[in-house]
Amino acid sequence: MSIEWIIRIVVEYWPMFLRGAGVTLLIALIGTVFGALIGLLSGVLRTIPMPEKGSKRLLLKVVNLILSAYIEFFRGTPMIVQAMVIFYGAAMAFGYQMDPLIAGIVIVSINTGAYMAEIVRGGIISVDQGQYEAAQAIGMNHVQTMMNVVLPQVIRNILPATGNQFIINIKDTAVLSVISISELFFQTNSIAGNNFRYFESFFVVCIIYFIMTYTVTLILRYIERRMDGPANYVIAGEMDTAEDIKRKTTGA
Repeated sequence: MSIEWIIRIVVEYWPMFLRGAGVTLLIALIGTVFGALIGLLSGVLRTIPMPEKGSKRLLLKVVNLILSAYIEFFRGTPMIVQAMVIFYGAAMAFGYQMDPLIAGIVIVSINTGAYMAEIVRGGIISVDQGQYEAAQAIGMNHVQTMMNVVLPQVIRNILPATGNQFIINIKDTAVLSVISISELFFQTNSIAGNNFRYFESFFVVCIIYFIMTYTVTLILRYIERRMDGPANYVIAGEMDTAEDIKRKTTGA
């Protein structure tokens, strides 16, 4: 490895690296947001209590069957294959050539939604059954219970998994180069093809990927701490002075 070549590649090709990183972050961010919304909706639908009989029971069974097929298919196939099928399949089936960037966002969103659906479902199931019973005892229906009691807890509990999915999407956008999206991997491949210094070029992009994912990790940890609130808090009607709090905590 030549340090001189690494510096030369960064200085000469930094606009291409910057454009590629921008496209990568754009696809990963929008895909994660839309995927989380798809997963949230899918998870909620799959946890609706099943009626004993009637047309609603049949409808819920059909919806669950469709969602299960969607989840299993997109979790069970590689994103690179999904990209080829969706991008080229849309052109063959409908005669419509999708814009590669739009296609990339759609692919990442659908793929992320399949994983997030199971994450959300697990988060809903993990909420204590007593909270459902308490909500029903004060007159809440299922929708009110989900909106006011369950989902606020679920969103907080699945935040680490959602952040992890965002980081995965930043890295997995590299497979979208197969449909000619000019993301970071695609740009680096072009750079390496120009200078024939593959090791140095991809070493630079390795550092760029690490910087992006580590920065996102720090931001998400900060958001989690903000959502958790202070470790120690005082009830409004029982506020003590600073000296009283210090005496209670230290035992002095």
